[in-house]
Amino acid sequence: MSYQPSCEITFLGLFVVQSFNLFYQFHFQDWSFMANPEAQETDHSRNTVFELKKELQRLVKTILDEDDYGMHVTDEALRVLSCLKEFNLKKSHSLSVDCLDVPEVFRCPISGEIMADPVVLANGLTFDRPCIEKWLNEGNRSCPQTHQVLSHTVLTPNQLVREIISQWCQEHGIELPKAIQDIDEDFITDVDRSYLTSLLEKMSSSLSDQKEAAKELRLLTKRMPSFRALFSESTDTILQLLNPLSPGRADTDPDPDLQEDLITTVLNLSIHDNNKKLVAEDPLVIPLLIDSLKTGTIETRRNAAAALFTLSALDSNKLIIGKSGAVRVIVGKIINHTLVDELLAILSMLSSHQIAIEEMGELGAVPCLLSIIRESTCERNKENCVAILYNICFNDRSKLREIGAEENANHTLSRLAQDGTSRAKRKANAILERLNKAALIAHTA
Repeated sequence: MSYQPSCEITFLGLFVVQSFNLFYQFHFQDWSFMANPEAQETDHSRNTVFELKKELQRLVKTILDEDDYGMHVTDEALRVLSCLKEFNLKKSHSLSVDCLDVPEVFRCPISGEIMADPVVLANGLTFDRPCIEKWLNEGNRSCPQTHQVLSHTVLTPNQLVREIISQWCQEHGIELPKAIQDIDEDFITDVDRSYLTSLLEKMSSSLSDQKEAAKELRLLTKRMPSFRALFSESTDTILQLLNPLSPGRADTDPDPDLQEDLITTVLNLSIHDNNKKLVAEDPLVIPLLIDSLKTGTIETRRNAAAALFTLSALDSNKLIIGKSGAVRVIVGKIINHTLVDELLAILSMLSSHQIAIEEMGELGAVPCLLSIIRESTCERNKENCVAILYNICFNDRSKLREIGAEENANHTLSRLAQDGTSRAKRKANAILERLNKAALIAHTA
């Protein structure tokens, strides 16, 4: 009978061969690097590799000499092998890059390496994000290349340079360096606070200063979570921001570009959870958002609607918005076929509060909503309409009769219960069940 090696022995043989091969490879390469001063590794890397190889020697000797070695020894040896392999890959990558004529604009001025995540500093120079973040986190407030004092520490992604680097790496068969993801986006510096203060102060200055500052704030609050978070540090920031739009500030209508930038900034701020309560409770915000639904650029109206929707995610804010007269404006806009998608989403959020429901009923929202369900091709709009109707009919019996009459005439809800989204079907079926119960009660009475 021929001898068949066991899986354990086969694995052990392969493991030992791989271990010695990799050990020999690293041992040989270290001598070649020492012989070539231009290609030497850093002391830290050499020491790390040396320690790993010593540990691998010890583990392999244990496996070869002892019959009762534990599985943890094998696991640890595999881990060390993996680390050595990683060092080898990094070394090979470094050599291949060094052999190429890499354009200087691709290299970070701090590390000298190809940038994985190029970002623009306040003075317009580009650095790799991890390097410049480390520089700033150490308390430096100047450019590491020019030593110019920075007006702020906001980092803007340089998408153009990133795309060019990516294309160059692809053309030369080099793997694009991976960007580090664990950057603290909420990192705030005193320089950032001072910069925000200076921008808000411009809101009480000339129109040109206001427009310049508003555009900058719109961009910063869109790109930087840290700037959105800054506004929650003081209750006065929202008041300062909206000063150019405050009642009595000017006898004429606000500049449309300025209005758009400020309303969009409010939208950006409302995305930050800690800002939702602060923004909605400012007495200026909700009235200005409602006014902006009626006047301003298309972008202003859309962003005002989006801000109201985002703020209404907080229950306490729904009451504030409901009491502000927003429902009347929203229903009127929907009836006039303006911003229907956005405003139906807001109305759906607000319909969980009694005050808003009563006002919807008084404004004739029910026939409008049923009409949209019948005629719209947008499933999301139908879903929002039936969700609003569900809340209305469960809180106002008089509207239930109105919905019942529509159902008898057009079977609108029955069709939706068959063809709508899963949520729309649930809401439509619930209304139909309530209509059936009401009809049964009326019949037995």
